[in-house]
Amino acid sequence: MRILVNLLVFSLLPLAFSEENSSSYLIPRPLIFKTQLKTIDDDVNLHCTSWRFAAETNNLAPWKTIPAECADYVKDYLMGKGYVFDVERVSEEAKVYASTFESNGDGKDVWIFDIDETLLSNLPYYLEHGCGLEVFDHSKFDKWVERGIAPAIAPSLKLYQMVKEMGYKVILLTGRRENHRVVTVENLRNAGFHNWDKLILRYTPYLNWGNVCPPLQCGS
Repeated sequence: MRILVNLLVFSLLPLAFSEENSSSYLIPRPLIFKTQLKTIDDDVNLHCTSWRFAAETNNLAPWKTIPAECADYVKDYLMGKGYVFDVERVSEEAKVYASTFESNGDGKDVWIFDIDETLLSNLPYYLEHGCGLEVFDHSKFDKWVERGIAPAIAPSLKLYQMVKEMGYKVILLTGRRENHRVVTVENLRNAGFHNWDKLILRYTPYLNWGNVCPPLQCGS
């Protein structure tokens, strides 16, 4: 039995949407605009690049918000081509890894996906809340989840479809609460994800054991 875990864990937010989604699952165009990083002071640019690298490698002390001076840097990165390329790179590497295995047909090969910032993007929510300048608010994020409109991350959708075609059993593992099961299932299906084998959500009574690690707050 092989259990493969696909967690596209980034310190920031992915911006890659499925073209198969309905218009209600897309952010109004243009999604990608010419980066404005050249207008940012070189020292600020270097500082924010250093901070971002430390965050992505989990080398920061606990943090709750991005540095205020990095607001434009982060938004430009999220809304530009760089993050799209990063997401595509990780997905392509996962495809290569998956293709190195041959199933023996015992039905025991499993691929595990996270949901938020792996299959579904919460970028619309973070654009409304400062792209990391605000302290993460679980109640506000829950209201976003309950809208059920998070778009698919296109490279992840392709990876998902590929591992299904290869015969892997797919398990979805998420920090979302059990009372969000119905809306999560509907959101996933509307975004193009179908026929998973098991969806595991967090059992509500145990929420106090820890908090969901939102993509912009993984250092907190």
